[in-house]
Amino acid sequence: MGSVFIAGDWGTSRLRLYLCDGAEVLDRKSGPGAVGAGLAHEAVLFELIAPWIAEHGPLTVLLCGMVGSRNGWVEAPYVACPADAAGLSAQLVRFEVQGCAIGVVPGLKAISPRQAPDVMRGEETQVIGALSVLPHLAKGRHLLAHPGTHTKWVQVEDGQIVTFQTAFTGEMFALLSTHGTLTNLAAGDAADLSDGFAEGLARHERSSASGLLHELFETRSRQLLDGWSPAHAVNFLSGLLIASDVAGALTQFDSAGGPITIVGDPSLSERYRLALARQGIASELLGGEACALAGLSALFQPQAESAPS
Repeated sequence: MGSVFIAGDWGTSRLRLYLCDGAEVLDRKSGPGAVGAGLAHEAVLFELIAPWIAEHGPLTVLLCGMVGSRNGWVEAPYVACPADAAGLSAQLVRFEVQGCAIGVVPGLKAISPRQAPDVMRGEETQVIGALSVLPHLAKGRHLLAHPGTHTKWVQVEDGQIVTFQTAFTGEMFALLSTHGTLTNLAAGDAADLSDGFAEGLARHERSSASGLLHELFETRSRQLLDGWSPAHAVNFLSGLLIASDVAGALTQFDSAGGPITIVGDPSLSERYRLALARQGIASELLGGEACALAGLSALFQPQAESAPS
């Protein structure tokens, strides 16, 4: 097996494809998400990679994300934690299409620190990538955060994912900022940080004992009575939710005194960095796309090494 392969991060709403030669990216393409009515996964994939196949011949294609869900192309069953790169690679769902060997990375399942079942799909590959990008994470105990629609807090020990906890933060923000009574006024843009975000963090710190539900309505009342702009208010809402997420995670996980690694979109990761900094906790930021690619490359290596010559 040669070193050229195709890596794909195929999430719910977007496909990112990379033509790789070892760790080097030769070309990249993007396409539609893996979940949708009538989506013909094979047709979508092979239309995009046709020029690469024409140049290099049939290639191994390694895919992670929602493509492996029951609503994706083929279901890749969840693997139980603890799990590492070798274990995930051994559990790839493999099949052949048009002469190309396809591998789909399985998701993970675990019992969370709250003693409840939890699952992830896609983030496990980013964790493996983070361990590759920052080799010190492969030794000892570390905590990683993956902000997003469903934020994941992941505990790793000596290179293994041992447990994790999902927070509903991103989806809750989307629901509250686009539906319901708060949104009639909170129609501002939270893309850029404003003082409202810091106020939301501080507000939750001052009143966390009363609970998040008792804080949310300020997003509306302060616009009505204190003259807050929609942008200020929606950033306040973001601060409340992220502060609640961070506070909850810190009660459940042990970061072993080290910085928390945040993996994801830079702008959202910065919000989590600020929330952690208010608690006196350092963090290091890694891009989600880069970690997904590094993880797929790491998972490809065991296949390449075990292939017959």
